[in-house]
Amino acid sequence: MKKFLVIGNPIEHSLSPILHNYWIKNNGIEAIYEKQKLNESELEKLIAQIKKEKIHGVNVTVPFKKTIIPFLDELSLEAEQTQSVNTLCFKEGKIVGHNTDIFGFETSIEKSKYNAFNKEVLILGAGGVVPSIIFALNKMKVSRIKVSNRTKEKAENLKENFKNIELIEWGEVPSFDIIINATSIGLKKDDNIKLDFSLISGNKLFYDVIYNPSETNFLKIGNKLGNKTLNGKLMFIYQGLAAFNIWHGLKPDVDENVIKLLDK
Repeated sequence: MKKFLVIGNPIEHSLSPILHNYWIKNNGIEAIYEKQKLNESELEKLIAQIKKEKIHGVNVTVPFKKTIIPFLDELSLEAEQTQSVNTLCFKEGKIVGHNTDIFGFETSIEKSKYNAFNKEVLILGAGGVVPSIIFALNKMKVSRIKVSNRTKEKAENLKENFKNIELIEWGEVPSFDIIINATSIGLKKDDNIKLDFSLISGNKLFYDVIYNPSETNFLKIGNKLGNKTLNGKLMFIYQGLAAFNIWHGLKPDVDENVIKLLDK
């Protein structure tokens, strides 16, 4: 039986095993998908297990999307361009890093029937998934992308790959059409992004990459102010679909059962 993993730290919140094991069962595949909390010092051991084919595929989440790269033999074009990896596969004796977050984010916007063309975007956070979101937003031809992060140095590193972004101080809330929470603030129910949205009018899009819980305090604020809100569930499902296709050569169904499966 083939073994697949999602790795991260923290990892308790991940619903990847529920999603992938559902698709594995529905497609009659002999495999199991589990989650594993790792420290950075354990990545080398993980790579060795993949090369021995004890593990057949891995999803990578925070905080390893960039730190895993030096251990890999090859990167897909999008993983290379974003310097962000969320999917590993072992092919022809090489471990290849892929980025399916771009597809996941793009598809989530498309499925929500929101037109991002020429919109102004504010991104909160600069880690893990942010390069993928910026890459996708540039493909959608948004007009401006502003990034705010608690650690400014991390935000400045993004400018090496994405010259078009503007960096603003954490705590500033400039005008925007779309605001994206790409921080981990919201994973815990009591988490609050302490920003002042009182001058923001309605008809904006509040997007949170967090999908568990399904409505963070950030989304509750957006909703209360009369805005469209979207959590990270669709992004999560479609990045998972793309990873599943890489490993198994199949595109699983995304239906109401899949959506309900992840309701928390």
